Amino acid sequence: MLSSYIPVALMMVIAVVFGVMMANLSKWIGPKRPNFQKLTTYESGMIPVGTTRERVSIKYYVVGMLFIIFDIELVFLYPWAVVFDKLGAFALTEMFLFIALLFVGYIYILKKGALEWD
Repeated sequence: MLSSYIPVALMMVIAVVFGVMMANLSKWIGPKRPNFQKLTTYESGMIPVGTTRERVSIKYYVVGMLFIIFDIELVFLYPWAVVFDKLGAFALTEMFLFIALLFVGYIYILKKGALEWD
């Protein structure tokens, strides 16, 4: 019984070794001639100002996640629109319910102030 897992374990070991090797291959065989120009930060040819460790507002990430959530939910409308003729009144009612739920979520995030940039 346990011997049937040996090929799976062997494949996992090979995958991990291959992943580590490929991730480090450029470090092992790449040229190693660093100089000041190669180590400086490239910002469109301009001299870098400030540190790269600046904190980003949490609002930036919240708006990004909300965009992804509403974008993914909007993707559900496309298949429904393609077969709209064949679905009938029940599917129309369900889609209005779905859109109403999205609208309630949108109103909720507006009331919470998630889309306001202070």
